[in-house]
Amino acid sequence: MTDSTAIETRRHVDLRLYVMMFLQYAVYGLWLPIAARFLSADRAVGGLGFSDLQIGMIIAVAGAIGALSAPFIAGQIADRYVAPARCLAVLLAVGGVVKFVTAYQTSYAAWLWLSIAYAVLFMPTLSLTNSLALGHLPDPKRQFPGVRAVGTIAWITVAWAFPMIWLQSDLQFRWLPPFFTGQDLANAPARMIDSVRVAGAVSLGYALFCWFVLPRTPPKREAAQTLAFTKAFALVRRPSFAVLVAATLAVSIIHCFYFVQMSKFLAAIGLADAYIMPAMSLGQFAEILALAVLGPVLARLGFRTVITLGAMCYFLKYAFFGTTQLPLEVIVAAQLIHGFSFAFFFAASFIYVDRIAPPDTRYSAQTVFMLVILGIGPLVAGPLNGWLSGWCTPAGGRLDYSTFWYIAAAVGLAATVLVAVFFRDETAAATPP
Repeated sequence: MTDSTAIETRRHVDLRLYVMMFLQYAVYGLWLPIAARFLSADRAVGGLGFSDLQIGMIIAVAGAIGALSAPFIAGQIADRYVAPARCLAVLLAVGGVVKFVTAYQTSYAAWLWLSIAYAVLFMPTLSLTNSLALGHLPDPKRQFPGVRAVGTIAWITVAWAFPMIWLQSDLQFRWLPPFFTGQDLANAPARMIDSVRVAGAVSLGYALFCWFVLPRTPPKREAAQTLAFTKAFALVRRPSFAVLVAATLAVSIIHCFYFVQMSKFLAAIGLADAYIMPAMSLGQFAEILALAVLGPVLARLGFRTVITLGAMCYFLKYAFFGTTQLPLEVIVAAQLIHGFSFAFFFAASFIYVDRIAPPDTRYSAQTVFMLVILGIGPLVAGPLNGWLSGWCTPAGGRLDYSTFWYIAAAVGLAATVLVAVFFRDETAAATPP
């Protein structure tokens, strides 16, 4: 193969990775940001009327169960037996069907069990797409943030397109955020549930793309250890990974609070339903910028400083949300911090885990790390959200969001101190050229 042919081949693979990341986060972003809103809204306006505890179980605990099963499903299968692209296709196809069925349910029990089933299928795909992208990039540390940014663009796209198309009529554009205005349609929470159906359709199309188009990565059947995830779990013996896991556990809990409460919080402080998804997508606009500079920033500052800054962003974000006397526009603008908190903490951590993991367990190492982010953390966050919401709600009153978000900010500050004081970069070159 000539040099020019090799370059063209690499460009073709990169394009497929971009499409993969776009579809991955389009499926996720269609329903997750507004789930708490339509799950909690009164049945009289088309919602499902679930309590804070029930919403925490559906969003957080169901996702946690899926993440806990991921090392044994995606990590083991993709590292040892089946090509990751084929594994993705099967998981997404079955998950799309489950999403369709879920959208037609009205009882808490049905939503909970179907959400658990969907999470078991979908959560492994998050680590699989990360590992697949990292495995096909010539320079993962510099190129992965750009590929991952396409997922953020997808999140923004669906967050703006869905309410513009489905929640409003007589749409008119304007120069000021959120850049459009229109007549709100009746029973918006009921129409929000349609996002679940659309997510199911996109998932089925994405499955076909994975099966027929994505590059093939053969499993490493010749590896010395049969159980890839057992070797990946052994990474916790490394001090840097142990500290990172501890900080990630704390951050993942308050990260989960964001998705369980934010759409309800914005509605409670006066933001119209049609603008909730665009308002929350401001964080993804900032995430694109953060991911664009993440490679150079990592090369210059190193993992420790960047991950510490990411944890600090969680503290700042929730401190702003807790100051509820601020104008609505300021609290909405504080969503911008969300992008930097995710990119500098989680995306940088993904790259670090890929750097320290043995080559034959990289899929499983990413899955184990995802287990903490989307498994153990949300498993704690689900019931904790219900308890904390009750503790912050006076008898016969409404949830005191100021106290709720200030507690989340305190957890973010503790994680910041933990990384700043105890984390040490154990990669071969902390600051590569």
